[in-house]
Amino acid sequence: MIERVAVLSDIHGALPALEAVLAEPDVAAADLIVLTGDIAAGPQPVEVLDLLAALGERACWVGGNADRELVEARAGRPAKIEVSDWAATQLRDDQVARLAGLPPTVTLPVAGLGDVLFCHATPRDDEEVVLVDSRLERWAEVFAGLPPEVGTVVCGHTHMPFTRLVDRRLVVNPGSVGMPYGGAGAWWALLGPGVQLRRTGYDVDAACARVAAESGFPDAAAWADEYLRSRHSDADALTVFGPRDGR
Repeated sequence: MIERVAVLSDIHGALPALEAVLAEPDVAAADLIVLTGDIAAGPQPVEVLDLLAALGERACWVGGNADRELVEARAGRPAKIEVSDWAATQLRDDQVARLAGLPPTVTLPVAGLGDVLFCHATPRDDEEVVLVDSRLERWAEVFAGLPPEVGTVVCGHTHMPFTRLVDRRLVVNPGSVGMPYGGAGAWWALLGPGVQLRRTGYDVDAACARVAAESGFPDAAAWADEYLRSRHSDADALTVFGPRDGR
């Protein structure tokens, strides 16, 4: 049984945001750090992957759709987003191999929560959408086939933090470290024995300047301004994502 788990999702190659979260005392003291996908697709992919690799066995990696798309782009299939195509060209072969081998789900025993399934979008798919206000029928559909002993599911993908019950099963979305919708800062979650949704504040102006100066991505300054400053509200994101959950 793992006593404390820090969950970091959707880092998207944003090194200053990741460094801020890893400096949190509760993250440093956690027994395990679980990464729930979309790790490197952003302006500082090599640096983010190297920093996370240095955590060794303290980190448990789960793959997301953007990680898969980086691998596909490296193999000659263009990604949907410009920064992902660029990031794929920056990665070393060992980093591409690591992303290619990431599991889609991991189930771990967490104190106070029992068996917790970690995934990127849903347990069955790395890019389908479920939201805090998705109807119960939709949740039942994406959870079909889950073992009954899995009492908590942790997912990311939509970059908006929430917790909710779904027919007695707890669902947790930690939000996004590097591309938050709804408010600047790096969002994450702490599990065990309960669930805490956490936000780490950092100097966003300095982070934007650093990304612009250190990244080779041609539009790094604009990327940082849009995403590190959280220009998109949660209301905007829900409006865009809502039709994708089958409502």
